[in-house]
Amino acid sequence: MKVTRAQIIARGLTNCCPNCGERTLFKTGTLFQVNKECPNCGLKIERANDEGFFLGSMSLNYGATLIVFLVPIMLLAYNQVIGTTTAIVLAAVGSILFPALFYRSSRSWWLMNYYLVLPLHLPANQPAIPAGEDDNI
Repeated sequence: MKVTRAQIIARGLTNCCPNCGERTLFKTGTLFQVNKECPNCGLKIERANDEGFFLGSMSLNYGATLIVFLVPIMLLAYNQVIGTTTAIVLAAVGSILFPALFYRSSRSWWLMNYYLVLPLHLPANQPAIPAGEDDNI
């Protein structure tokens, strides 16, 4: 394999294309717009034919918001470290801000998980087809 699982993990954690390693997952100058494909290598990032492909990233973002942000606030309020009103305000603000800030990472991490399980789906890891053999497909 040209792209190893370790490289896939490193690229996923740094919001880079899992195929070529360039920082091309998101459109330049925007926070939330994902490129349909990598401008450097052509890897399809947005999968129009696979409805629900990124439900996993949404679930990852939701779970991280609960575990990393909302559960600690709930525990602090339960143990009376912070007041109920403070907990409600923190939870309300954080439940909007945390997912927005974590959006890029959750999209990148979902791609990382997909290609970590199926590394041969990366174009860089697909075997080269000798000339003339693709006519029979």
